Amino acid sequence: CHETGCNRSFHLPCAVEGGCITQFFGCYRSFCWEHRPEQAVEAALEDNTTCLICLQLVGDRRSYGTLVCPACKHAWFHRACIQNQAIHAGFSSFCCPCCQNEYRFLFEMLTMGIRIPRR
Repeated sequence: CHETGCNRSFHLPCAVEGGCITQFFGCYRSFCWEHRPEQAVEAALEDNTTCLICLQLVGDRRSYGTLVCPACKHAWFHRACIQNQAIHAGFSSFCCPCCQNEYRFLFEMLTMGIRIPRR
């Protein structure tokens, strides 16, 4: 874990299963489940909110497995769904499927551990 004073370590493939976040930019920092960054977006999760990608329920509360767009604040996604979209879209085409915001959305997803390939 990159947090000062934390001695936890983990295999990269095991990180997602353990609720860890690896940031795939800059120094490629990894954070354990206790010190991982959380979204600062104040967005209320309404009843029956669905993922805009798979159209399945995202749950009734914010969690490691759910992310929200920081620009429009009402587009919710499963972590696995937005990761899959990022892999297919690539860095130059990745944006919020709802509001089409590129910069804020991309930076937030990178910070939250979504890997976005250059191409």
